[in-house]
Parts: sequence; structure tokens; C-alpha cells
Amino acid sequence: MKKGLVFIALGSNLETPISQIQRAFNELGQLPGTLLIKHSSLYRSAPVGRLDQPDFINAVAQIKTDLAPLDLLSALLAIEHKQGRVRELLNAPRTLDLDILLYDALQCNDAGLIIPHPRMIHRAFVLQPLIEIAPDCQIPGYGPIAPLLAACKDQELLKIN
Repeated sequence: MKKGLVFIALGSNLETPISQIQRAFNELGQLPGTLLIKHSSLYRSAPVGRLDQPDFINAVAQIKTDLAPLDLLSALLAIEHKQGRVRELLNAPRTLDLDILLYDALQCNDAGLIIPHPRMIHRAFVLQPLIEIAPDCQIPGYGPIAPLLAACKDQELLKIN
């Protein structure tokens, strides 16, 4: 199987979020048949949805993988669990959140996986780190990333490294 080029969003707001993200970068590079190509800087953002929680640390990683999309999703959920992720409430605080944003030019709408990630086009905390590492990125069904990021200009985001 040809390696797929994948972008993954990372987020954390519990238990030393910067360390959680850095550990996740290492874990991504250790997945079977997977190579961590690069990752963005880290960004601080306000929570979305449930506002009574700490700010998030966010980043985006680019990998090449032999894992099929659903197998990759399972591997990401295992990393989240390993790092203490508990799923109690929607948009609740979390040690780690890993989302597949893009997998090649695939458009997928399975019960457990939607690619491109359905809310990525509305979130500066995803688009800014993505454009940092892939400035010419095209989002299937939406086009170039730059105009999408411009539409999110009212969302505060602080680059922290």
C-alpha cells in the first residue's frame, strides 16, 4: 500500500498540555508504517463550546503512513487513551485530542470518521498551524486554506513557540 499523506490536529488543556502535545508528536512517529514528517509550532487558544475550562494548546502534525484511515483513527484513539483521555462530555477538558484533518485528497463520511474534518474550516486553532506547515494546502471540497483562515480572523490565537 502506498503511504498516505495525513495532517492531524492535536489539542490539550489538562495535565501539562505542552508536554501532552510533545509526547503525542513522539507517539505519532512510532505508529507502525508511519513517519512524522513535520509539525507546527504550538498555539494557545480559548476553548470552544464549553467555555468554563482552561485554554488549549494546539498544533498540527504531518505524517506519512501505511495505515488505512480507520486503522489510523484507532491508533490515534489508543494514543489519546494512553495519555489519559477520558470521554465524559462533549467539548469537555481533555489531556489529548487527536483528529485526522486530511488524508491525501480523500473525502470520507463514515459513521466514525469524516475527512476532511467537518469543523476544521471554521477553526483558526487548526487552520493557522496547518498553513504554517503546508501553506499551499488544499482542502477537498473547500479549496485553498488561506481564505478559510482569513474568515476566522476574529478568533484569538497566540503562538507560544
